[in-house]
Amino acid sequence: MRASAWLATAAHKAVREPPLAEIIDIDDPGDARIAAYRDVRERDLVGRQGHFVAEGEVVLRVLLTRAVHRTCSLLVTAKRFDNLGHLLALVPAAVPVYRASSAVMDAIVGFHIHRGILALGERAPMPGAAELLDQLPEEALVVVGLGIANHDNVGGIFRNAAAFGAAGVLLDGASCDPLYRKAIRVSVGASLIVPSARIGASEDVVALLERHGFLPFALSPSGATPLAQLARPARAAILLGTEGPGLPAGVMARARTVTIPMAQGFDSLNVATTSGIALYHLSQAATRIRRAGD
Repeated sequence: MRASAWLATAAHKAVREPPLAEIIDIDDPGDARIAAYRDVRERDLVGRQGHFVAEGEVVLRVLLTRAVHRTCSLLVTAKRFDNLGHLLALVPAAVPVYRASSAVMDAIVGFHIHRGILALGERAPMPGAAELLDQLPEEALVVVGLGIANHDNVGGIFRNAAAFGAAGVLLDGASCDPLYRKAIRVSVGASLIVPSARIGASEDVVALLERHGFLPFALSPSGATPLAQLARPARAAILLGTEGPGLPAGVMARARTVTIPMAQGFDSLNVATTSGIALYHLSQAATRIRRAGD
C-alpha cells in the first residue's frame, strides 16, 4: 500500500458512521466462530496468516477510527459491555461482536484478559521501504530499527514516533513484528497508524536513505556528535540498533554518529527511550527551522 493511501484511508474511517454491529453471545469456549481467539499466546508465536489481535479499549478505538487495517471481529466480556456503547457504535454492521463471560473468555484465550476486550484485525499490505520513502514530504523524520528484537521496544519506538510526528518507521528483517499483540499494546495503538515498512534483506539501508535525500544519524554511546548540538536537515533518519551490540559497524562507519551524554559511569539507555529523546530533539529543531523561515 502506498504511504499516501494510509492517510487517505485513515481519514475516511474517522468520518464514517457505520450502523450498529450484531451482538453474538458465546457460552462455549469451543464455539467455532471464535476460533481465531483461541490460545492467543500460542498463536502469537506461530503467526495468524495475515491477521493480528489487538487488546484493550484505547487500542480498539485507534483500530476502529484511524487504522488502515480492517477490523474482522471483536470479543468482549459481558461485564465490560455496558460501558462500551460509545465504542461499539463505531463497529461496522458487517463486523461481528462476540460477548462472553469472563470465565468463558479466559478459557478461549488461555489466560486472564483483565482488559476484557480483544479484536481481530486483517493486515493492510505493507509498502516496501523505497515505496514508503518515496511518498514522504520534503521535510520528514523517520526512524530506522536494525535488530530490534524486543516487542516492548518496538512498541515503545512506534509510540514515540507517533508522539513526535515521525513520518514512518523502517525495520529490518531481524526486528520484531510491530503488529504483534504486545507491540501493539505497548505502542498504545501507534503501530496501527504510523506508516511502516520492512527493509529488504539485500537492501543497503544507508544507501537507501541517502538515495531518498535522508541524512542518517546513527545513535550510539560512542557517537561523535552530542545530540544537543545536532542540527535538523529537512529529511532526517534516526538509526537505532539492538541493545548491547548496537548498530552494525558498517552502518556506523557510513552515517553521522550521535550520542546522548549521560552521567559519569553510565552510558546506556533503553533503545525505546533513546528514540524518544532523539525524536523530541529533532522534532523541536524542525519547529525552530520553520519559525525562522516565516
